[in-house]
Amino acid sequence: MRAVFFKGKDHPLVVQNIKKFRPVKDQVLVRLKYAALNHLDIWVWREKDGLPPEGNILGSDGSGVIEEVGEDVDPLFIGMEVIINPSLEWGANPIVQGNSFKILGYPDNGTFSDYIVISKKYIFERPEHLTMAESAAVPLAALTAYRALFSKARLRSKEKVLITGIGGGAALWLLQFAVAYQGRVYVTSSSEEKLAKAKGLGALGGFNYKDPEWAEKALKESGGGFDIIIDGAGGDQFSKYITLALPGGRIVNYGRTGGNISEIATRQLYWKQISIHGTTMGTRDEFLSMLDFLESRGMKPIIDKTFSLEQAEEAMRYMEEGHQFGKILLKIEK
Repeated sequence: MRAVFFKGKDHPLVVQNIKKFRPVKDQVLVRLKYAALNHLDIWVWREKDGLPPEGNILGSDGSGVIEEVGEDVDPLFIGMEVIINPSLEWGANPIVQGNSFKILGYPDNGTFSDYIVISKKYIFERPEHLTMAESAAVPLAALTAYRALFSKARLRSKEKVLITGIGGGAALWLLQFAVAYQGRVYVTSSSEEKLAKAKGLGALGGFNYKDPEWAEKALKESGGGFDIIIDGAGGDQFSKYITLALPGGRIVNYGRTGGNISEIATRQLYWKQISIHGTTMGTRDEFLSMLDFLESRGMKPIIDKTFSLEQAEEAMRYMEEGHQFGKILLKIEK
């Protein structure tokens, strides 16, 4: 079987042939058809070191067919078309993950390979309305978006929502979820093309955050601010969200592509009684609720581009350049 190995910070990714995995106990062996990239893969590739000599197989998202099962798994699982929940060992508290929590792909071997072995509790039947490729584009980004929007921000119909950095997987799921729930959605991007595409998906307006006056324009166009702001970047822009939030507003952050948050307007924070939430991934119940939300509304992911497994490093560099509008896939089955 082929697998894409990460062997150290900034090292080239290596496609190797290794012995096929075998499932034990409650595990299943999934022959993967597609995998999807996430910014988590970039973060691991650029920042992690101290790996074992054999390296680590990247990848959190995948879809495929169960080919073999361990001794504690019903043989009827064989042949099932599945997607994988990459949120592993969440723990007992739905409010926050426990000490054993990890995300598939690091340090556990992930989905950039022909096969993966994983506990049966993390596999779910492929949604009928989605293809194999579309299914691979769902798990990590859609789960992150679902928890951020519904569990943390607690979106209500007709509320005004600002989603930053439109074009990435989680941001696009946030846009689609919020529009489906009758939110009034606005977005930011540094690309006019992406802003136009977002409007085609239901955004009421878009703002180019490279414009020094974008926040003032957003205040005016939105009629005074936003009930909810969901951000995947942090960085220097974050301070503007306190001003943009309406009294009682909720700000949710799920990433740091823009770096650490530099400052907060403290008086506005407490006087407007703004809530700031951090979020990562989600629980099994949220994963199930997310799948139900997709299936009940027939929702599909936005897919930008598909590469072969052997092009994994090219795909990673493409994501790093930030030109994508939608999920980037690896087609694994030849």
